[in-house]
Amino acid sequence: MAGHEKFGSEKARKRSKRKGAIRKRITGTPERPRLSVFRSAKHVYAQAIDDTTGRVLAASSDTEEKLGQVVAGKKKKERAREIGKAIGEKLKALQITTVVFDRNGFIYHGRVKEIADGAREAGLEF
Repeated sequence: MAGHEKFGSEKARKRSKRKGAIRKRITGTPERPRLSVFRSAKHVYAQAIDDTTGRVLAASSDTEEKLGQVVAGKKKKERAREIGKAIGEKLKALQITTVVFDRNGFIYHGRVKEIADGAREAGLEF
């Protein structure tokens, strides 16, 4: 992905390069959207995206009011699993059962892996 030089730290530049390499290969469709994950130091976010129209079909994060009450007092990895379950349930309500997982340049472990496992628990396939 061109433009990764604009990010400040070396860590951010490396993640941006990984993100670009991943996005070259995967695309979301209405039947099989891209499940994109973002994690910050405090929060974790997941959204299902239809890249053909650029629409977000469903989103979930620990900043949502409903989920905030459910995950209050839990550890970050436990919160991430709940986010995965929540996005899985939202997609199941839209009759979507398969997704393409986009780890967004993050290494597949910790909270990113927990979101994926939570979504699988909710019945999503990827």
